[in-house]
Parts: sequence; structure tokens; C-alpha cells
Amino acid sequence: MKILVCVKQVPDTNEVKIDPVKGTLIRDGVPSILNPDDANALEAALAYKDKNPDTVVAVLTMGPPQATYMLRECLAMGADEAYLLSDRAFGGADTCATSTTIAAGIKKVEGVDVIFAGRQAIDGDTAQVGPQVAQRLGLPVVTYVQDIKLEEGKAIVHRQMEDGYEVIEVQTPCVLTAVKELNEPRYMSISGIVDAYKKDITVWNHVDVELNPKDCGLNASPTQVFRSFTPPPKGKGEMLNGSVTEMASTVINRLKEKHYI
Repeated sequence: MKILVCVKQVPDTNEVKIDPVKGTLIRDGVPSILNPDDANALEAALAYKDKNPDTVVAVLTMGPPQATYMLRECLAMGADEAYLLSDRAFGGADTCATSTTIAAGIKKVEGVDVIFAGRQAIDGDTAQVGPQVAQRLGLPVVTYVQDIKLEEGKAIVHRQMEDGYEVIEVQTPCVLTAVKELNEPRYMSISGIVDAYKKDITVWNHVDVELNPKDCGLNASPTQVFRSFTPPPKGKGEMLNGSVTEMASTVINRLKEKHYI
């Protein structure tokens, strides 16, 4: 079986700041990390490989050249192959254009039985790319996967709901998007890090994946961001003293003063 995991390098959101003049993210000097939900998706693929050693796990991302560092991390965790879609023509892509490019990359990889992805990326929180990739590939998709069992020709998954979960059986090939409850991602090993730098990372541009520049990047992005801003900081909290009854009475009075109740 060949499992492909779609991953993304994202800025560490604890460090992200907004340029007050341009209204854009300040990325200079901001550390980048493997998107957390994508780490869960990769762990699911690697866990299956642990039980089925003949499995091939590939990782694919779209991004600038520095995304190779994140791909090396994935290889160090246990992935076998890594693919980077990198081209100026891909720049400025929204979810629509991003899914077009990623789907084209997956088609070029060939022989993929299952496609994993994270539920969403922490720098956008749209949760749109996984389902859009499935739509462009003509594959079934199950989102919010919190448990999975892969069998010959099918996957049985638990899809997370607000008040429980539903069990879904889906034929492969398919696309599955993972939530953090699925597992606990493993750490890189020392030997894995050494081996990761012995492996090649395949880099493809728009010509390699047979895409017209008009069909990717900013040119194919119907979504336009007009303004980004940092929410104002919350006021300092107030610590209350006294008995439970006294503190409860104080809270109620404060809420009444603000006309919340």
C-alpha cells in the first residue's frame, strides 16, 4: 500500500504578528513548524506502516524552498518519500488554487491508495483544502477522522461529531482528514534525522505537474484578503477573594452592571 500525506509548513502562531501598516503577517524571523493536524495525519500513516512494513509513506507539500526543512522532519519521523511543489506561479494561492496544485502533484506521484491530510492548517483554519483535493481527484472524502482501520480496498473510520462520532466505511483510494484526537505524533529519532538527509526531496514546478500558470497561484484565486488585523488585547483579569458565596455574589453583580444578565 502507498499512503500519501499532505503536509504544510506554517508559522508558529504563538509568534505571529501583524504589520500595522500593511495589514499582513510578519514572517521575518518567525519560526516555522509542521502543521499540528498534519503531524497527526502523518502519524496515522506511519503507525500503519509499523504494522505493515511493505507500506510506502510519502509526504507532499506546496511552498517555498525552505519548506524542505519541514519535509526533512517528516522523513526523520519515518516517511519514505518527499515531494515539494515550489514555483513562483504557485504564489498567492487561496484554498481553491492550492487544492488544484496539490491534486496535480498527487496525480504525478501515482499509485496512491490513501491520502491523509490534517483537518485544517493553523495559519488559515479553513479546513477546505482536503475536501477540495478530493473533489478535484474525484475521490470520496471523510473529514474529522478520530480513529481509522485500513483494510484491503477500504477504510473504516470514526468521524468526530459535536455529540459523539459516526462510523463510516469508505472505498479506497480516498481522502481522510485527521483531528488531533486521532493519535499522539512521534518524535524524530537520531537515526531518522541522519537518514533524512541521505534521502532526496523531489521538487516540481508548474511545468512538471502540467499546470498552466493561469490555473494556479494568485491568478486562479477567487478569494482576496483585503485586511488582516490583530485583535485588541483582553483586559487584565481580576482575582476575587472571600467565600464561594461572596465571590459568586460579586460575579453576579458585575455581570448585572455590564447588562450581561
